Amino acid sequence: MEDGRLSGVGRAECAGEIGDPEACPDQDEGDHDGCEVAPQQRRAAAVATAGVLRHGAIFAAAPIIGKNAGPMRAPILEGIGAYRPHRVVDNAEVCQWLDSTDEWIRERSGIRTRRWASPEETHAMMGTAAAREALERAGLEPEDLDMVMVATCTSTQPIWPVAHQVSASLGIEPAAMDLNVTCAGFCYGLGLARDLIRGGTVDHVLVIGVERLSDITDRTDRGTAFIFADGAGAVVIGSGSETGVGPPVWGSSAKRGETLLLSPSYAEFIADKDLGKPSIRMQGRRVFHWAGETIPSVARAAVEAAGMQMGDIDVFVPHQANQRITDLLVRSLGLDDDVVVGQDIVDSGNTSSASIPLAVHRLLADGKAHSGDVALLIGFGGGLSFCGQVVVLP
Repeated sequence: MEDGRLSGVGRAECAGEIGDPEACPDQDEGDHDGCEVAPQQRRAAAVATAGVLRHGAIFAAAPIIGKNAGPMRAPILEGIGAYRPHRVVDNAEVCQWLDSTDEWIRERSGIRTRRWASPEETHAMMGTAAAREALERAGLEPEDLDMVMVATCTSTQPIWPVAHQVSASLGIEPAAMDLNVTCAGFCYGLGLARDLIRGGTVDHVLVIGVERLSDITDRTDRGTAFIFADGAGAVVIGSGSETGVGPPVWGSSAKRGETLLLSPSYAEFIADKDLGKPSIRMQGRRVFHWAGETIPSVARAAVEAAGMQMGDIDVFVPHQANQRITDLLVRSLGLDDDVVVGQDIVDSGNTSSASIPLAVHRLLADGKAHSGDVALLIGFGGGLSFCGQVVVLP
């Protein structure tokens, strides 16, 4: 860490040769498939300013040609915003249609209430509201944005992306794109925005996570009905004198992706309406164990990639999947007692790609975290995907 900012210059990569059992003791012969943690997050932060050390070879950085070609710039978070739907659904209401109790739900998930969106609270409406607050806090106008990214896994209008709908609502026409990496989507967007800023391709990027998970939740499914919720969070990324967004450590355990999916698929539903509408199906026990085995190593690699140590972390905000998973990660990482931990799951439920910006926003609004604090963010979920990075809070 340099003057309270991040000193890392690249993302964590494996320094071992493929097939080297000493460098990768858990791998199968000749590949990395046997590792409990996929190579890109398990690898030490073997990074040099000249390039990234990847399987023993240095790949020099390519020449930069962009909006502001020249030395790499320092990405920072400039502002944050949030939108929470008006309807508050407590556990007592959930238990009206689900054979459960408030005590059981709180014990299993930590959730007391969640927010469900009305028909008027669309992806675009919620995303735009969060964006306006983020822009205001950043001291910027919509016209200052060069790109809008929206992370979502619940949009039902893929041909007219939410990012373009939000842009239109803001009265602008920048580059815009949706991305779907489920619960890791916001952190993926943050990682992409970081590199676009560093390379000089853009000056300001708006990254939004927005979901309407209540639309695809089966209210009779005892494993998921009480978990998922709706909302939006947004950040504006720009550049400053010191780096405030660390390199992403990202990847997937794609071979286990069937543990969390939409079933039936939309194609299956169109072919046979008797299957019922598509809804989230989750093998909760398998997802829990995967998160416990995998995510602590990703978190450590993200901290190391930023040139820091776990003791430098002021705030820890994991994806708000389940309070039990958050508690497990805190114990596994051995965080200091004074580290502030995001626990927005309690009152907001699991909002997938919106959960991390919503949790950060809540901590700042409540005065538990402060501008300038160093925060470890880590998203994980469907795919099974993950992404972690260290940031300085705006």
